[in-house]
Amino acid sequence: MRVIADLHIHSKYSRATSKQMEPVVLAHWAEKKGINLIATGDFTHPRYLSELKSTLMEDGSGFLRLKNDESIDPKSKVKEAKSLHNSSKDFDLGFFNLDYSVETKFILSGEISCIYKEKGRTRRIHLLILVPDFKTADKIIATLEKYKCNLKSDGRPIVGLSAKKIAEICFEANEKTLVVPAHAWTPWFAIFGSKSGYDSMEECFEELTPKIFAIETGLSSDPAMNWRLSCLDKITFISNSDAHSPSNIGREANVFEFEKFNYAELYEALKYQDKKKFLYTIEFFPEEGKYHYDGHASCKFVCSSEESKKLNNNCPVCKKELVLGVDHRVNALADRTAGFVPDNKIPYKSLVPLQEIIAECLRKKKGGKGPNEYYETMIKRGVNEFNILLNLTREQIKNISDDRIAEAIVRVREGRIFSQPGYDGVYGVIHVFSEQEQKKMEPMQSKLF
Repeated sequence: MRVIADLHIHSKYSRATSKQMEPVVLAHWAEKKGINLIATGDFTHPRYLSELKSTLMEDGSGFLRLKNDESIDPKSKVKEAKSLHNSSKDFDLGFFNLDYSVETKFILSGEISCIYKEKGRTRRIHLLILVPDFKTADKIIATLEKYKCNLKSDGRPIVGLSAKKIAEICFEANEKTLVVPAHAWTPWFAIFGSKSGYDSMEECFEELTPKIFAIETGLSSDPAMNWRLSCLDKITFISNSDAHSPSNIGREANVFEFEKFNYAELYEALKYQDKKKFLYTIEFFPEEGKYHYDGHASCKFVCSSEESKKLNNNCPVCKKELVLGVDHRVNALADRTAGFVPDNKIPYKSLVPLQEIIAECLRKKKGGKGPNEYYETMIKRGVNEFNILLNLTREQIKNISDDRIAEAIVRVREGRIFSQPGYDGVYGVIHVFSEQEQKKMEPMQSKLF
């Protein structure tokens, strides 16, 4: 069965996060997106863990589902889409590649922010933790509390323990815990970050390194950038949304083909980089990530790593050291040239979220009434977002929307985009149409059908 998984999000108990980040709402948005496996986020927070236990139930698979399942029957969404469509012939169910009989499940997840001193440097490392049951979660929490960690302060707690110590605690609770360095390249809080990271996995985790077999590439890097480091050849790259609001889940994700929809298959797919089980990742174009290039947000200055070197890594506006982005850091550690593709690595596809595509085509701001209405109608007619972005032909997309939308999605699939790279916490911007094309665009109806 085909499974699309987003393994890293946050709950309403994390800072700067929507109050809607809770299981029932997440299940609803997972259906819209086409996600079959969604992280709970923040299981270390006491109040949220209590809510998770009251809302979700274990089903023996290592995953969870809603106790009072308010989700829509996936097959009924296909029937609804077909009934709404003008031509049932054009909307033949045969073109669907995803398995719409797969219900949405949850995986217990949390993120821990480790801030500590080691070898004369302050380290700030974020770790994604995935566990198969509440029993394991309870054990991890109990040990963290013994170390006086303040788990009530935030959904993503800050602890004074090293990344290695957190990994040790997790493996002692359950040897099948997945410990994944989160957004591995971001400057401030990542294993390879320019401001507080390490130069290798071994430097961070020492003898536990063999048990850390996956890293999260983050929004500002993609697998191709990571392939440039031969030391990561044995590491599986995963991509997740790290969403703080429901509409952002799935902006990055992972696509699997499982015989059994359970934690054991997920664990093995990641541990062994099994290309039969782990098909590909869904990526942001890394330029859209908010730490791709170097710069200073306060000075509104951004530049490539090549330009930074000419400036001795100093901002020409304020003369202080630039925040060196992901591209710079990859270049510094890479032992291969750009474009190198190792054997047997999991492939990827770069996409732009449908809401962003619609907003550009309507020439309106993302999240506005017009783009939102258009999005909801497209989802009803196309079953879910990933089906539209990944599976439908240009003609099928045109039939459920507009020729401009169809052209935009095809261009994204082919990588024909224009980018303004993000830097120092400022998201980059991806455009599908050039400035000249945008100027010539006729107004487009914001109400569909």
